[in-house]
Amino acid sequence: MLLFHSIINRSPVIEVDEFKVRLITSKDARQIAAYYQRNRAFLQPWEPLREEAFFTEAGWEIRLAQLAELHKHKLAYYFVLVKKGSDEICGVINFSNLVRHPFHACHVGYSLDELCQGQGMMRKTLKATVEWMFEQQHFHRVMAAYMPRNKKSAAVLQAVGFEKEGEAKDYLLINGLWEDHILTACINPNWTPPKK
Repeated sequence: MLLFHSIINRSPVIEVDEFKVRLITSKDARQIAAYYQRNRAFLQPWEPLREEAFFTEAGWEIRLAQLAELHKHKLAYYFVLVKKGSDEICGVINFSNLVRHPFHACHVGYSLDELCQGQGMMRKTLKATVEWMFEQQHFHRVMAAYMPRNKKSAAVLQAVGFEKEGEAKDYLLINGLWEDHILTACINPNWTPPKK
């Protein structure tokens, strides 16, 4: 079951089964730092090299102030995943490079706690947030890229409705190496222009 709360009410929360997806806030510095500390080794093969500040509460306090500005100006949406009744962050879904008229498209990236793998959590929450981007933010296209060896990510994207559009050589600098990526996109079949 999906339940959307309006961003107009300043409480953009998406409820999916036993999960809650919400925009990260300035109060989340401790929890998001803990998430990345806990999953540092697990996520390292799939992410850019990170400075030490990325794994600290103080570093996240600065980053969250920047993200708040991006949210305010609708330039990015950084969601965190929590289980209902808990404030422990167990995953992130972020929409970046938001371009509106005439492109109406953005990129999505995500990660999930090592201990939450294999429960369908990312598939369900990614589907719900993409629907939110389509229905509430009027995006026509959401793009995602994954490394060919990342079979889990490929399966998640396919289950959500992303289709392969191409391949890119040396596309992103991941863990210190330029990596090839498969390019995918999910198109909004019911796109309507945003109200002026």
